[in-house]
Amino acid sequence: MPSARLRITAGLAGAITVVGTVLVSTAPTHADPDIDDVQAKVDRLYHEAEQATERHHDAELRLDDLKADLKDLRADESAQSEKVADLQADVDQALAAQYEGQTISATGQLVLSDDPAAFLSELTTISAYNAHQSLTVDELAREQQTLELRREATEDRAAELKKLEKALAEEKAAAEKKHAEAEELLDDLKAEERARVAEASRSGNTTRMPTDVKASGSAAAVVKFALAQLGDSYVYGAAGPNAWDCSGLTMVAWAQAGVSLPHSSAAQKGYGTPVSSDSLQPGDLVFYYSPISHVGIYIGNGQIVHAANPSTGVVISGVFSMPYSGAVRPG
Repeated sequence: MPSARLRITAGLAGAITVVGTVLVSTAPTHADPDIDDVQAKVDRLYHEAEQATERHHDAELRLDDLKADLKDLRADESAQSEKVADLQADVDQALAAQYEGQTISATGQLVLSDDPAAFLSELTTISAYNAHQSLTVDELAREQQTLELRREATEDRAAELKKLEKALAEEKAAAEKKHAEAEELLDDLKAEERARVAEASRSGNTTRMPTDVKASGSAAAVVKFALAQLGDSYVYGAAGPNAWDCSGLTMVAWAQAGVSLPHSSAAQKGYGTPVSSDSLQPGDLVFYYSPISHVGIYIGNGQIVHAANPSTGVVISGVFSMPYSGAVRPG
């Protein structure tokens, strides 16, 4: 019969075996990341960064308008201020002339002549002057009021400009934050996993130069330029020569045809004649998402060339590879 010590020892050994089994069975195991999930998150972050960048472009356009408006308002205010100063000087001068040569009593009152003829002449002169002075004073009051309105408008524009400059900084920071988050996700992957995400991002896109593009007129120069950038990098806010964002590429491409476009996908929607999706021609600008935050150039055969995102750069994609929002024909 085993001793009590042996029974205890055997019991402990069994407990250790059971605990060890539990520990082994519940130990965390490393699971490969879901590449599709990572790729979707990276694409979402890239798009959110692009949205912030395009809002930044819109704000820059508004900022330029505000600066020009503020410059004009300040010029108007300066001119109005000079006008008010001149009128004030006229009133002061007329007031001094009214009493020139007149006798003033010790109490500051005007002493008129005792001669009846001279008295009537003085009254006529004073009456005429008072009528003129009244008109001058009224005009001065109106111009002073106009000056005050100019000053208020200038102050309002200056405050709006300051607010917009703050928004610009916030949009830039938002774009940088989203891009950094996407890059951090990619940095956490192994080399082969990063390659798989990159391949997934490129799926459906190509950088091969097409041989069947048939663009004509001014659009030919636009399409030729855009296709020459295939394979270039995507950089937020860039407009060449070797890196682009979506509206930067379309802006510079259409500049080859002498058409000036703003650096903003949403703003570019207003620079051309709207065309339906079944009437697209090479060179047309095609817009995506709502609100608009991406733009590409139609090249025919149901395809666009565009600066897609940092993972893919400038590529050729299907015209309906993203949520379609409309198209215009510049020029």
